[in-house]
Amino acid sequence: MHTHVSHADLAKYAQDKVNVPSDKAKARRTQVAHLRSRLENYIAEHPDYDLVKMRASGSVAKHTAIRAGSDTDIAAYVRASAIGGVDPEESKLLEWLRDRCIEVYGATKDADDFQISHHAVGITMHGSGLKIDVAAVLYEGEANDRGHLITPSGEKVLTSVTQHLEFLNKRKNQVGSEYKEFIRLVKQFISRAKKEAEAVGPELRFKSFLAELIVAHLWDNGWNGEGFAVKDYPRAFEQFFGYIVTTELRQPIVFADYYSVGDVDQSDEPVQVWDPVNPLNNVTKSYTDADRQRLVERCSQALDQITWAGTAPFKGDAVDAWRTVFGPTFSVA
Repeated sequence: MHTHVSHADLAKYAQDKVNVPSDKAKARRTQVAHLRSRLENYIAEHPDYDLVKMRASGSVAKHTAIRAGSDTDIAAYVRASAIGGVDPEESKLLEWLRDRCIEVYGATKDADDFQISHHAVGITMHGSGLKIDVAAVLYEGEANDRGHLITPSGEKVLTSVTQHLEFLNKRKNQVGSEYKEFIRLVKQFISRAKKEAEAVGPELRFKSFLAELIVAHLWDNGWNGEGFAVKDYPRAFEQFFGYIVTTELRQPIVFADYYSVGDVDQSDEPVQVWDPVNPLNNVTKSYTDADRQRLVERCSQALDQITWAGTAPFKGDAVDAWRTVFGPTFSVA
């Protein structure tokens, strides 16, 4: 097998084109920390306030953000009794949260800087251009920051920002920095693939969280009798795409970090990948069988290309094959 594109080449591409530069990442985290600190200080000064605590979440908090776009999130833990219990209408909950954010932070910002978006309140920071989404988590005093998100459809979903971070970092600590960098490379592929799909037809549904959970499953279980080769990125991509193509995402993925495998809610949904902190939440519940087929087909195309890259007689051919995965910015010195 030729090695025109190596682990070192993909690592350099990640460093040059995918990873958020350290100074920019630090600035993002500083901005989020400032907002969170401001809110937490206000909460501390008002012990009867309805916002209980704030937690950083999303790809910036996880250190899995990529340059092409990332979610910068804060989870706002809300005392459920403040908004009429644990079953509020989502629109009213978000209006309530927007008003609280303005109350805490609005003296130095315009009202238009606070906008309700997809089950979150978006706050625009003009200095950095960063948009921070504040999502409400209904909180009833459970340990480990466990509370309930309210989905756009009104469904109440148990979650834990803290345990999600623990889940990811447990595996990263076993592997090293390559674990999160490989996730970032996969997210780069997803970003590229979604843009391609938008130009020609139906959307490609492939959540970043789904990719994270597939990577975790492969690390925990290996594939085809082989450990997950996360320190060899070309091989890891072969395993990642090979798993999706071979299983066609018909096999349930379940983790036992925070509950027993037998606790999962049985379902007949086309794709079943279970939230590692909530055995009742299939994170791909809304995926149709057509969504599954499109995702598998796109990964099959990627697998064909990187398999060809591994045997290509010339470096230019191998690089062109990898460009179908990452886009035209991919290059090898």
